[in-house]
Amino acid sequence: MTDIKFLVKRNIKMFFKDKGLFFTSLITPFILLVLYSTFLSNVYKSSFVENLPKGFKVADSLINGLVGGQLIGSLLAVSCITVAFCSNMLMVQDKFNGARDDFRITPVKSSHLALGYFLATLTCTFIICLFAMVAGLIYIACIGWYITATDILMLILTLFIMVIFGTSLSSVINFFLSSQGQISAVGSLVSSVYGFICGAYMPISTFSDGLQKVISFLPGTYGTSLIKQNALRGVFEEMSKTHFPSKEIEMIKDSIDYNLYFFDNKVSTLSMYAIISGFSIAMLLLYILMNKFSKKTK
Repeated sequence: MTDIKFLVKRNIKMFFKDKGLFFTSLITPFILLVLYSTFLSNVYKSSFVENLPKGFKVADSLINGLVGGQLIGSLLAVSCITVAFCSNMLMVQDKFNGARDDFRITPVKSSHLALGYFLATLTCTFIICLFAMVAGLIYIACIGWYITATDILMLILTLFIMVIFGTSLSSVINFFLSSQGQISAVGSLVSSVYGFICGAYMPISTFSDGLQKVISFLPGTYGTSLIKQNALRGVFEEMSKTHFPSKEIEMIKDSIDYNLYFFDNKVSTLSMYAIISGFSIAMLLLYILMNKFSKKTK
């Protein structure tokens, strides 16, 4: 345990000392925050207003709360993955600068070394995502606040589960990388593609039926929906109180991926948590097995 504690501290310290890694990790959530708040918020707002029943009026704060909830859902869903890949770059850097070989000639176990990278990545990613969440909540507070203390606690829990998911996924993929060029290529690919396939940049409901079915097999999709549920629950509750038609509320939920369907069957919230947690555990076990196999091979 002493070895693991030392490795985790060392990796966290190295991450925050490396200005390149640190600012690369920060850049995604804050660029997305600016992008959504300045451009996409108006698009979401216009789309919502145009689809309101004729003659039905909704308070601006309620519309803004709906848009803000979508923003924080998309922001955090992408950040949990992209930041995890950036934080986990230290594992690859240690390979090509020789630090990992230095560790291997010490009494430190390979399993402890792997766990040190995992826990450090998890810690760094969660810290940065918490800052992103706070920034998103401040934005929502300025435009339309309908989030309760329970919603915030559930949002933090969901965020932590998503960070475990992102850390597990990045650990498995980064395990095979060994150069700066590979890091850059994978980081660029994840940053540009993941937001689309998880429904963060564009709602999955806007895709074709075939593509929706394919995306429904990807666990990240359900993570995005869970974060949106935590951020938007209060908004839809307020809509119900203002006698907003229940049919219209369900249509809005479907259109922004608050509700998700697997081959026309609605996926429950509990099932979404089970999918994300199960996939994270599977990736973590795979990461452990890969490190054990690598040790035996060497």
